[in-house]
Amino acid sequence: MNDHLHLIQDLIANRRTIKPAQYTGEPVEDAFVELILEAANWAPTHGYTEPWRFTVFKDEALEGLGRFLAELDQPDSKAEDFNLQRFERLRKRPAQASHIIAIGMVSGKNPKIPEIEEICATAMAVQNMWLTAHAMGLGAYWSTGHLAFKDETRAYLGFPDGAKSLGFFYLGKKAVDNPQGRRLSPIQDKVAWRTKN
Repeated sequence: MNDHLHLIQDLIANRRTIKPAQYTGEPVEDAFVELILEAANWAPTHGYTEPWRFTVFKDEALEGLGRFLAELDQPDSKAEDFNLQRFERLRKRPAQASHIIAIGMVSGKNPKIPEIEEICATAMAVQNMWLTAHAMGLGAYWSTGHLAFKDETRAYLGFPDGAKSLGFFYLGKKAVDNPQGRRLSPIQDKVAWRTKN
């Protein structure tokens, strides 16, 4: 086996979710973010549709994103069921990151390529970003949830009508070591081999 195989196996097996509360607060250099985005652009894509789109938030824009998400989640602060603790948690979380890369998907014009293939291609782009961030020693986290998929979020992020918002990729310098990885069952439990009809 060559060195490339061992390197990619190590990157895949040791990549972990590192959430914003586990970042140091130090900024990540924009040049590193650009390398991460360039890695995303090399994801597999059917028919060269390259459906992934990204909006990068940093500095004051992180606070604006936090306010937007908190107010989208609970627009009426005078409502009987308004949860201030939840509101503040959503509002403050983005500012814990150095950068947040909002993830969008714009389907290509080829009618032979269904939307699910475009979503899968975008997920591959995110995996490329995650592996690259891990190789740089950075913390990363792909956050989704109901707010990420709303049409209001898509519009706020600047993605066009018909596009999909697919969440937020948080980036920061790690204040913790990667946790030990685990899988609940081995790959053999998830694979069937067929050799005959």
